[in-house]
Amino acid sequence: MTAWRRHGIALAVVAVLILLTFRSDVADLAHIWWTSTTFGHCLFIGPVIAWLVWQRRAELAQLTPTGWWPGLALVAIGGFGWLMGDAASVGFARQLGLIMMLQGAVVTILGPNVARGLLFPLAYAFFLVPFGEGLEPPLQTVTVAIVMPLLHFVGVPAVVDGVLIHAGRYYFEVAEACSGSKFVIAMVAFGVLVANLCFVTWQRRTVFLVVSVVVPVIANGFRAFGTIWAADLTSVEAATGIDHIVYGWVFFALVMAGVLAIGWRWFDRAPDDSAFDPAKLQVTPRHRTDLAIATALALATVAAFPAWSAAIASRAQPLPRAYRPSRDPRLASRSR
Repeated sequence: MTAWRRHGIALAVVAVLILLTFRSDVADLAHIWWTSTTFGHCLFIGPVIAWLVWQRRAELAQLTPTGWWPGLALVAIGGFGWLMGDAASVGFARQLGLIMMLQGAVVTILGPNVARGLLFPLAYAFFLVPFGEGLEPPLQTVTVAIVMPLLHFVGVPAVVDGVLIHAGRYYFEVAEACSGSKFVIAMVAFGVLVANLCFVTWQRRTVFLVVSVVVPVIANGFRAFGTIWAADLTSVEAATGIDHIVYGWVFFALVMAGVLAIGWRWFDRAPDDSAFDPAKLQVTPRHRTDLAIATALALATVAAFPAWSAAIASRAQPLPRAYRPSRDPRLASRSR
């Protein structure tokens, strides 16, 4: 059996056991991806990661996987993050810890050379974790700041109170769903992917990422303005009906196409360029370990944190149903 097959089977076994151990967190992630309009793009992150790995298959075949026990540090960091999230009932920390444990398993079982070759796909896995809901309030403010001057420019009388806009005959609220946060979050994931695939220099990658954030924010402001203006010209029912269709099916596609069109001229990476140079990664890593030992250590490290959580939970004392003050006169006299 070849080295890649042995290490691949070991990694698959460890990954499956991790997912089964933390199946409640996996179920929570899947529920968020499937039901949330803000994080629906996370459904595509897994297939994108698989495609990125497949793109690198020729280069990876030139590397030799090896067990590497320092990778356990990443597993332990992820496990400790999960433990803190479990203790504090913070879903984000548990989910981030789960992803980091999976990343650590890859580094531990395949070794540092392969991990460097898979650096971008491994890092891109962070987008599997839902994050960014805190962007909604500031983006609401930005949307209002864009809408108001445009309404005045076209002659629609409008006043604003926070996120409430009185324009013409109607009142509008720039609600969380209208802040554009879900498109900004999705565009960040899209922009990072395009920046890696289409650019070589970090300066161009940085500029493209900035454009990927700024363009959807501005476009969302114009969309909100167009909805209010259309309502003033026709009716609020007609304007919001059109807005839902455009906002859900057309808007994001147009924004993505616009961002790609802006960056197209400055793409400096050819489509057939290698993702990495395997010759630069052909080094003998220090701290190598046997595959069986690396697999066992990874599983033991992962198992330690649920066991730790269970031990803490077993020591918890139930709270009394009702508080009864002490009838001891000595304690009563001390409290006076």
